[in-house]
Amino acid sequence: MIRSLLIGLAAGMRSMTPLAAVTLAARGHRLPHASGVPGLLHGRLAAAGASTLAVGELLGDKMRSAPDRTVPPGLAARLVTGFLAGAALAHRRDRVAAGVLGAAGAVVGGYIGLAVRKQAIVRYGQTRSGLVEDAIALVATALIVGTARRP
Repeated sequence: MIRSLLIGLAAGMRSMTPLAAVTLAARGHRLPHASGVPGLLHGRLAAAGASTLAVGELLGDKMRSAPDRTVPPGLAARLVTGFLAGAALAHRRDRVAAGVLGAAGAVVGGYIGLAVRKQAIVRYGQTRSGLVEDAIALVATALIVGTARRP
C-alpha cells in the first residue's frame, strides 16, 4: 500500500501522469492479476485519453496563466486521479483503502509541491522549475508503477 501513497504524492505534482502510467500498465497487462485497477482503466480509450491529458498538463504547466494546483478544480482532479492510481496499485481487496491513501497523498503532494515550486520559480523561473518538477514526477511515477509489475 506504500505504492498507493507514493503514487498519490506524484499525482500532487502532475495529476494526470500517474493515471496515464497506470492505464498504460493495465492496458499492457503489466499490473499484478489481483490488482485493484478499475475496469474502466483497461481500455484503449482510457489509455489514450489519460496519456493525451498528461502531455497537455506537462505543456500547460509552464504557462504563466496556469492556475495553482490547489484551486478547487485542480485539487479535485488530484483527488480523483490519486484515488484511481492508488487503487490500481494495490490488491483488489485493499483498493478502497489504497485509493484513499492515494487521494490523501495527492492533496499533500499538491500543497507541498506548490510551496516548493513557488520558491523555485523565484529563483529559476517558471519553465525551468516546471521542467525539473516534470522530470521528478515522471521518474517517480515510472519507478512506482514499475515496482508493481506482474511477476
